[in-house]
Amino acid sequence: MRPLASESLARAVAEYWEREACGEVYGRGDALKDFLDSHARTRYALEPYIADFADYDVGRGRDVLEIGVGMGADHLEWARRAPATLVGVDLTARAVATTRSRLALHGFAGQLQVANAEQLPLPDNAFDIVYSWGVLHHSPDTPRAVAEVRRVLRPGGVAKVMIYHRQAIVGYALWTRYALLAGRPFRSLDSVYAQHLESPGTKAYSIEEARDLFSAFAHVALSIRLSVGDLMEGAAGQRHQGPALALARALWPRRIIRRYLAKRGLFLLVAAVK
Repeated sequence: MRPLASESLARAVAEYWEREACGEVYGRGDALKDFLDSHARTRYALEPYIADFADYDVGRGRDVLEIGVGMGADHLEWARRAPATLVGVDLTARAVATTRSRLALHGFAGQLQVANAEQLPLPDNAFDIVYSWGVLHHSPDTPRAVAEVRRVLRPGGVAKVMIYHRQAIVGYALWTRYALLAGRPFRSLDSVYAQHLESPGTKAYSIEEARDLFSAFAHVALSIRLSVGDLMEGAAGQRHQGPALALARALWPRRIIRRYLAKRGLFLLVAAVK
């Protein structure tokens, strides 16, 4: 196999997510089941479009792979639909352990393993559905990860992937703080995303770039959704705490954003058929 695009960056990404899984802040309760169930309830209340995009029911009797299981909320929903096989991979042992525990608490057992999306330890043409929500843009070599998605899909199989959209309200807000107000008005959005949105090296894509990223697929459909970050809801912005964030939360024009700026959402949803 070829070496990874950046071993050091891959390690930095893994270390970031080992410290705290995405959405962990939403868990409540001392008992593990209560903690995980409350996380899932809050996740789907804040992001109801996840279920619509995943369309879990299509997994019934199919072979399903999830890349980046995280805390396992989506993986449990796939398991509940009785797929023929369900495989989950994640870059971190923490995510795999959490997901395994979540499945077990609900009476399911999964095929879970630590793996890098750029080098999936899985055979060609093995899955009908590959699902990945908010993961592949963290990979040092995202095109290679997308190529792996296509490789493990069967002809006619569907990839359902969320990656970040560059021209998003979140990006502009971060640019205002870390470029404009920091006296660096010529700093690029790409640089801001890479250093100030989640793990090191995080990327975001334009619609045109996303089409190019998935150009090897037979058919690609794209759509955009506003994230909790765009709307300053939930725990959005927690790593950027301060008076400016508190003021922004209080004054944020959510109704206007929902009505007029829906195309400036952070979530770029890709449904691609091999």
